Amino acid sequence: MSDDKGQSGGQDRKRISLEQDYEVKDWSKKFGVTPDELRAAVKAVGSDAAAVEAHLQGSNRR
Repeated sequence: MSDDKGQSGGQDRKRISLEQDYEVKDWSKKFGVTPDELRAAVKAVGSDAAAVEAHLQGSNRR
């Protein structure tokens, strides 16, 4: 299923898709991490944005 760029908010903004370069860029910027750090967090906790954010906030990155 493709990502509908015409839809914003709602369910689409609760999940992080690593398949779309623009999403990796946007989420990385939002969380203040590198794309590699974002990918590692998604791998660790799944694609739920709230879980990824909590994971990144709890890690000792710098």
